[in-house]
Amino acid sequence: MIKSSKLILPTIVVAQFCCTSLWFAGNAILDDLIINYNLPENSIASLTSIVQFGFISGTLLFAILTISDRFSPSKVFFTCAILGAFTNLLIIHSQNTFISILLLRFLTGFFLAGIYPVGMKIASDYYKKGLGKALGFLVGALVLGTAFPHLLKDLNTGFPWKNVVIFISILSILGGLLILFLGDGKNRKQSQQFNFSAFFDVFRNDDFRSAAFGYFGHMWELYAFWAFVPVLLKMFATNNKIVLNVPLFSFLIIAIGALGCVVSGYISLKFKTKKVAYFILLSSFICCLISPIIFQLKSSFLFLSFLFFWGFVVIADSPLFSTLVANNAEAKIKGTALTIVNCIGFAITIISIQLLSILVSRFNTPMVFTLLAIGPLFGILSLQVIKKKRSFLL
Repeated sequence: MIKSSKLILPTIVVAQFCCTSLWFAGNAILDDLIINYNLPENSIASLTSIVQFGFISGTLLFAILTISDRFSPSKVFFTCAILGAFTNLLIIHSQNTFISILLLRFLTGFFLAGIYPVGMKIASDYYKKGLGKALGFLVGALVLGTAFPHLLKDLNTGFPWKNVVIFISILSILGGLLILFLGDGKNRKQSQQFNFSAFFDVFRNDDFRSAAFGYFGHMWELYAFWAFVPVLLKMFATNNKIVLNVPLFSFLIIAIGALGCVVSGYISLKFKTKKVAYFILLSSFICCLISPIIFQLKSSFLFLSFLFFWGFVVIADSPLFSTLVANNAEAKIKGTALTIVNCIGFAITIISIQLLSILVSRFNTPMVFTLLAIGPLFGILSLQVIKKKRSFLL
């Protein structure tokens, strides 16, 4: 057990980074998978969505069974980290097919349901005060974990792609061991029995529902943007006949969101969390709308600068919404509440990713990315309704 309070948050952050590297591992080695296993050329949407679908299935089951509230969260995290590492590792098996790879990515997503929301549950059990800052670091770790496979791919251009998969699986095992060693938070309140009604009861609270709806709008945009960052870069490079290091820039554009999460977490210590989330969501909404205009400027510097800013704000509100969800949920079902919101939020990502994939393949124009504005607009309107009722911006 880690006794020093100064080491608790860094331990959770490092563990979350290690384990969430599993998320986009398939995307980072997509070209190699297509060549080695004869996958369809447009596999990006399928491989991304199947992980999301696995995560949704896992979070749905975990929420219905109230797993992280009834059992030790640290042990749940550890178990899922080990199993996720194993299913990720099996991708390198030489006899894989498109179907088997999809199944393995589904299972990896399923076990991530015991990592990401459970990690937030563990953090909320350790931190009652300053939870926004703590979750800022935690979601920042998720961002770096998501981006990391792209960096590995860039660094290992002359290195076997299987080594990327092996290394990420080792990272997941390490992350699981760190959380097991850390143990559960001192503020944890264990639920003693199965509570099916918890899945529905959480939405009766107006403040909880407001935070959840804001999160849902944010999720419509987030993972679709992340999944298509390489596509945006390739599209711009092709249209302007220039060369861009797509893996490296994909890593940097996604990874800068980690800084956004940390910055928003610190800002939430001085201003109301909901107020900060509102303005970040508004900034992201504007990025969606003006993306085709920036694309047409044909300036690499302006285009990349814009994507860096978009990457910064697209995730910066996530820890704030998670903080609002955790703070407005009953203590005994806090883990279930976080899991439910994650479940619905990630279900929404499948729709936006698949829709964007269809439109990009059919029209091949940056105009289709304005579709992402639907999510932030929904979140903004949801917060505006509560604003009128509660005057939260005052």
